[in-house]
Amino acid sequence: MTEPTAAASSGGSMTVGRMITLIIALIAFTIPWLINFPGLSPEGHRVLSVFLLAVVLWLTEAIPLHATAVLIIFLLILFISDRALIPLPEEYAPDAVSFGQYFATLADPILMLFLGGFVLANCASKYHLDKNLARVVLRPFGTSPIWIIFGLMLVTAVFSMFMSNTATAATMMAVVLPIIRTLPPGDRLAAGLALSIPFAANLGGIGTPIGTPPNAIAVSAMFEAGYDVGFFDWMMMMLPFVIVVMVAAWLMIGWFFRSDTKEIKLQIDSKFNLEPAAIIFYVTFAVTVLLWMTEALHGMASTMVGFLPVVVLISTGVFTTKDMQSIQWHVLWLMAGGIALGAGVRHSGLDQWMIGLVDWEQVGTLLLVALLSIISIILSTFISNTATANLIVPLGLTLAASSGVAISPVEAGVFIAVSCSLAMALPVSTPPNAIAYSTGVFSTRNMMIMGAMIGVVGWVIFIQFAPLVWDALGLMPEVTPQ
Repeated sequence: MTEPTAAASSGGSMTVGRMITLIIALIAFTIPWLINFPGLSPEGHRVLSVFLLAVVLWLTEAIPLHATAVLIIFLLILFISDRALIPLPEEYAPDAVSFGQYFATLADPILMLFLGGFVLANCASKYHLDKNLARVVLRPFGTSPIWIIFGLMLVTAVFSMFMSNTATAATMMAVVLPIIRTLPPGDRLAAGLALSIPFAANLGGIGTPIGTPPNAIAVSAMFEAGYDVGFFDWMMMMLPFVIVVMVAAWLMIGWFFRSDTKEIKLQIDSKFNLEPAAIIFYVTFAVTVLLWMTEALHGMASTMVGFLPVVVLISTGVFTTKDMQSIQWHVLWLMAGGIALGAGVRHSGLDQWMIGLVDWEQVGTLLLVALLSIISIILSTFISNTATANLIVPLGLTLAASSGVAISPVEAGVFIAVSCSLAMALPVSTPPNAIAYSTGVFSTRNMMIMGAMIGVVGWVIFIQFAPLVWDALGLMPEVTPQ
């Protein structure tokens, strides 16, 4: 989701609205300090106040999402750490989490995995590897519009598995816009071509832990809960689903935006950069992906592998100080805030208390999965999918670990992460959607109808068939508490 623009936030009405929202957030924060909730520990009351504050601020974006994230870390240190400004009661104080552990979430291993992805994506753009590869890969798809759409979606999805889907969408829109300009005015195919990019980026991002932040948040939460899902494990679970939904999305786009245009001429000339720095990057990129794919053979954790390109490319000068300024640090900070909040929720017992408010044994497994995923889709449609994952994943994992619930924490984390990525009905739902919409090639109605259809089809396929496929093919990794 895009950040609010300065122009949008400068108007008087927005300022009044923001002030009202901040007042509501402050009231939400103070409620657990004023009201005693039976069965909730004093530490849990304090974490609940931070949780409610985060819900209001993340839902409304009264302040930037990453600002809320660092505020969360600060408040957790201030109120429930071993250096709390207002000390916890004596019986709880010995178990207080070190303040250093909350600061350490800013360098959590899963953030290093994502940092590596950002560095690779930045260098891919810097040395034009993305555009050159896109042009090379598109050559076999000929000149038929339906097959060009397929090629664009395939390339976009594969790139989004290993690069930021935002960077991928920006790159591929630069590839597709010249194609669109060759079409007759008013040709419906233009909208289909433009929409194929963000939808493929959103779906492709599901395929790997680094494809989109909700995936990384889910993997991190599972690891903290004692379940280690590797890079290759995640890919094997997700790829069958991504392939099926991608094909369905391609067929829907091709049908709804069919055109009288029978042939499209592509400009697919490519010239790879052969400077020493570019070659170092190419090798580093290939080695990193290979190590990710063979984690079971060499035993290096995917987070360790993710830090490898950071070290190599910075040490060799391929990734410069100026390049570092373009890293999406706000995304990393947003994820860190979610990790810290999840840790506080778990340690304080707030998650168990919230889960205990409902008799989940009376709720069927399918209904439970549907509730988790529908809530994730609805929230992610209107707010950042990263913020949604930060809020829902810790609760979903705790619920799955509770007695009487017939899904595993790994399944719960995967369901929530995938659901967040299936929310793609509005321009504000994901950055790739916003990038595509900014071209002016299609209307909001086009995106809303097609995005909702793909999201619903993907949701039904995933909920109904993904677990069956995992069981039949043995794709669910053997994850045991560490």
